[in-house]
Amino acid sequence: MITREPQIVDPPANTFAAVGRALIQAWQGAGRGLMMLLGAAAQTPFLFSRKNRADVMNQLYLVGIKSLGVVTVVGLFTGMILALQVGLELRRYGQENSIGTLVSISMLREMGPFMTGLVIAASVGSAIAAQMGTMTVGEEIAALDVMGISPLRYLMMPRLVALAIMMPLLTVYTNLLGIFGGAIVGASQLGISWEAYFDNAFRYAENKDLYVGLFKSFLFGLIIVTVACYQGFTATEGAVGVGRATRRTVITSFLLILVVGYFVTRLFYQ
Repeated sequence: MITREPQIVDPPANTFAAVGRALIQAWQGAGRGLMMLLGAAAQTPFLFSRKNRADVMNQLYLVGIKSLGVVTVVGLFTGMILALQVGLELRRYGQENSIGTLVSISMLREMGPFMTGLVIAASVGSAIAAQMGTMTVGEEIAALDVMGISPLRYLMMPRLVALAIMMPLLTVYTNLLGIFGGAIVGASQLGISWEAYFDNAFRYAENKDLYVGLFKSFLFGLIIVTVACYQGFTATEGAVGVGRATRRTVITSFLLILVVGYFVTRLFYQ
């Protein structure tokens, strides 16, 4: 059962009690979110049923195709900004030809999955939270529970599969656009030939850089869908609660993407 009656508790007696209660609630929320993620993952064998297959295809379209516009702009200008900022400094030391290497490694390891995660969290994650929150406060989730229909199977699992598949694909797209954007800046503003830029960009980048970045993007997709569904399923107080759930989804997803991204980099690059 996902839906629960809201708990009525006395206000904290002092600041320490308030901090302790907040920490306990945060750990409880993390545990419930993890259980929801595992529960939705356990429903993936039903992926190819008629109803779930249609929902997954619809979510793949919403996450992937509908996000291409903003991902294109973000990816292109991320690479352009990296190339311009780094190139201006390297030009002082006569090393501007190394821009291709720095842009490609930065995009593959960190900036590609990071920027893609932020874009999807702000667009798709907030939309999922708002949709799930509206269904929760409208008691549609409770109705599914009463009828014995699993909300994890029919609501969370298709979104989980869609984000797990599309996040790495969108990250590859962002990486390519970022590297190309760096080439535009290198050729137009720093006097670097296209051949020299792409030669450096692909000569020193390793397969490990790509795989680590794709692994990050996969984790970011799991984070976004888990946070969004959890916040939506626990929304209360009508429209105000839906807005609060949407805001919490974006903030929590951003923070977790930053923290998890750091620890993954620390794990693979010691």
